[in-house]
Amino acid sequence: MCADALAIDGGSLRCERSHSFDVARQGYVSLLDGRAVRLRSDTVDMVAARVRVHDSGLFTEIADAVADSIATLPRAGEAGSDGLDLAGVDRLTILDAGAGTGAYLAACLDRLNGESNRIEARGVGVDLSKACARAIARSHPSAAAVVADIWRALPLATGSVDAILSVFAPRNVDEFVRVLRPDGVLAVVVPEPGHLAELRAPMQMLAIGDGKHDQLTDDLASEFVEVDHRRIRRTSSVTADLVADLVAMGPTAFHRARPDIDSDAAELVAARGTTTVTVDVTVAVFARRVS
Repeated sequence: MCADALAIDGGSLRCERSHSFDVARQGYVSLLDGRAVRLRSDTVDMVAARVRVHDSGLFTEIADAVADSIATLPRAGEAGSDGLDLAGVDRLTILDAGAGTGAYLAACLDRLNGESNRIEARGVGVDLSKACARAIARSHPSAAAVVADIWRALPLATGSVDAILSVFAPRNVDEFVRVLRPDGVLAVVVPEPGHLAELRAPMQMLAIGDGKHDQLTDDLASEFVEVDHRRIRRTSSVTADLVADLVAMGPTAFHRARPDIDSDAAELVAARGTTTVTVDVTVAVFARRVS
């Protein structure tokens, strides 16, 4: 891409150099080029499994915590800040980089566009997967869906974003710094070792190492300062179907067939009809570091 500004032209986005990107009938636009052909992205079945997991309510507490972090923006660079009152702010733009189904972006938009607020919030969900983009486009009327590689230049103007979400997703720190306003906020969710721990051995899922939160703060330290974090840890009883979806929505699905996943899930819950699963994550909020 040339990185020039894009404008709506009928059913396409077009720049002044006449580069054009069609808006799909499902409501998303793809900015991928031939270099992205070999990149692996979430499939239709993986996205469908993730939608069912979110619909089950298992991750609702995470979505609520992410929305909380955006509803009150912290003051840039001030650790321990009580947050910045949004009075007088009439529009916010939220980028969800690696947005998946758009569930976390939608939670933020619902919170900010709720009846108790007078803020117009709009969101942009970016993901490499067209299946994800279709889900993002359906997730909220104020969400735009873009298919793009978040390891390359993000399709947003410099300083155009008030908040960035990165939930279980890669982080392109240089691009986050470029597109985020100086007083903006970055909300990141990382898994802790206990996250879905009961499933990892029997369902052949990769283990999660210690120190994810510490590694996160180290990775961001040159550009961001942490202003808040919250550990979410709780257990729930889940059925075989939900166990299978928890496995099939993630990277394990790239090397395990769904019938095998279903069989192992049924065996895991055979004794009682359900099994216990732990949700264990940290939601961390960062502001731009003041130099």
